[in-house]
Amino acid sequence: MDLYQHFRKEEHPFIDQVLSWKEQVELVYEKKLSDFLDPREQDIIRSLIGTANDTIQLAFEGAHAHAERKRAILAPYYEEPQVEDFQIVVMQAAYPEKFVQLTHRDAMGAFLSLGIKRKKLGDIVVENGIIQIALAKEIAPYVQANLTSIKHAKVSFAEVPVTAFVLPEVTWKEADKTVSSLRLDAILAEIYQISRKQAQEAIVKGLVKVNYRTVEDSKFILQADDLLSLRGKGRAKLLAIKGQTKKDKIRITAARLV
Repeated sequence: MDLYQHFRKEEHPFIDQVLSWKEQVELVYEKKLSDFLDPREQDIIRSLIGTANDTIQLAFEGAHAHAERKRAILAPYYEEPQVEDFQIVVMQAAYPEKFVQLTHRDAMGAFLSLGIKRKKLGDIVVENGIIQIALAKEIAPYVQANLTSIKHAKVSFAEVPVTAFVLPEVTWKEADKTVSSLRLDAILAEIYQISRKQAQEAIVKGLVKVNYRTVEDSKFILQADDLLSLRGKGRAKLLAIKGQTKKDKIRITAARLV
């Protein structure tokens, strides 16, 4: 059976990378530490390595129990990964909330403007005058020395204990819906209650992501468990595809972050 048939074409390079990591661990008996992975990439590794592998241990860490972005370690079966092996630090800075409003996007843009790659950054929280970020240990000194302002706010980042990382509570609201097809534009329009034309325009403008990657094709076919985001309107999930109605519509269950 062809391994790749279970994954989308754009995921094949990452699959090749994971298989290379697996082969390396099995050959030289040394653990492999990944960069930060989004949830879809984590799922891919789990499906490729498995949780009951006799030769390799697979573990994830993201600085807190509910982290979205995590680093993975592939280790020989006899070597139990420790928290410190993931080389994650949490940094924090305060900003004057009364005088400037910062968003997650502002903070992300500031980090990326330093030339830091997204894969070196974990979860970011911007709330109540505080910015917190989990990041790869090797870039922490660079961030501390060079990231001194975000938007119009002066900031000074310092390392804090991992236990200090705080995430806001999130709530997903589920709903059963019917759509004419599993095309991205059709499902986007139904979930976000916009017209099909508005959905298509947002897709073409690069405002829509599927599993953390920008998709500019309205005909892109979605699958169960896909995570969607529409800039300015938040995130949503396609939880399940439940078959067709008598009128040839497709029943789905979706959830939206509220």
